[in-house]
Amino acid sequence: MLIDEARTPLIISSDVDDAQGRELYAQALALAASLDSHQHYLLRRQERSIELSDAGRVTVAEFARGLPGLWRIPRAREELVEQGLSALHLFQLDRHYLIVDGKLQIVDEYTGRVMADRSWERGLQQMIEVKEGLALSKRRDTISRITYQRFFRRYLCLAGMTGTAIEVAPEMCSVYALEVLPIPPHRPLRRRDLGQRVFLDSERRWAAVVERAAAMRADGRAVLIGTRSVAASELASQRLLAAGLPHAVLNARQDAGEAAIIAQAGQPGRITVATNMAGRGTDIVLSTAVRQAGGLHVILSEYHDAARIDRQLFGRAGRQGDPGSCEAIVSLDDELFVAHAALLLGWLRARVTPDGLLPGALGISLRRFAQRAAERQNSRIRRQTVEMDKQVERSLAFAGRGE
Repeated sequence: MLIDEARTPLIISSDVDDAQGRELYAQALALAASLDSHQHYLLRRQERSIELSDAGRVTVAEFARGLPGLWRIPRAREELVEQGLSALHLFQLDRHYLIVDGKLQIVDEYTGRVMADRSWERGLQQMIEVKEGLALSKRRDTISRITYQRFFRRYLCLAGMTGTAIEVAPEMCSVYALEVLPIPPHRPLRRRDLGQRVFLDSERRWAAVVERAAAMRADGRAVLIGTRSVAASELASQRLLAAGLPHAVLNARQDAGEAAIIAQAGQPGRITVATNMAGRGTDIVLSTAVRQAGGLHVILSEYHDAARIDRQLFGRAGRQGDPGSCEAIVSLDDELFVAHAALLLGWLRARVTPDGLLPGALGISLRRFAQRAAERQNSRIRRQTVEMDKQVERSLAFAGRGE
């Protein structure tokens, strides 16, 4: 919350009636779908933003000629189309949101859980609802906003415990004036890190994941396969079913049965496929047989933007002195590498071995390069969020002394 979720501010909003309704969003989506990425807009996947080019603004203005309402206001119609482009290109079903009982549910990318009663602002929620053919919810307009950084600095006493704060210790100090102190484990760590394997493509990756899960199951161990999205967890489930391997799936669709699934995840031969839900605040209790067989084996199937989140998943194994092991089985076409190391991928693909594997040293270097680039970008976004908050406060200084 202090770091990962601090990229966006806390927002209080109110429901407002949208007089133009579905037709307005349908028009904007249709126009957005007709625009060309090389000519009409600039897509920044790393920053999750889209901006119309000069040519794009001209095209939008021509489309809006003679149309009523928001189409008459240049900035309003441009923002409308940019939201349509975001709905089409930046937000994916079963990754960023789910459809549950005919309603849009946002998925928290860090926890893998559905964020109840939350919605996107400025018409993005309605744009995606139209895109998916759902009934429109009421539009929400911002009443007030405050950054997480400013909010938590109001506390006279601020403290916390986490297993993954060392990497962000400088930011904790500069933003929250908090010193990070490492505490040694309660019992000696017995978890074995089996390293990583980086495959050329996703097909080889999933084949290797299934093969490893089957081998561990045959040895009487419990297996946890970590995925980055709901879609990936369901794809992994399909591969396991095709191989005849029984398993349980834990993602935002099954969050109601989370406790029951976790309670069985430490049994002999048990395979659990999970999103980040199983990587935060979860203790998988091992049976005596599994402990004797070598403990829980964790397979990470895709790296996250932050190495901290990977460590949260690996930390499910070898807890409280239990035996365990972990490994990463990923592919070059994963989102992290495509978004943050795209210029290297062509060169790396040429160096893949005949069995489809990237040499170990190159794989390690690729992961470090991509995650550091992602962390720098996320840190920059957090700094910009804080700076914008300060600018707003300074601009309103005529009203009296700031908080």
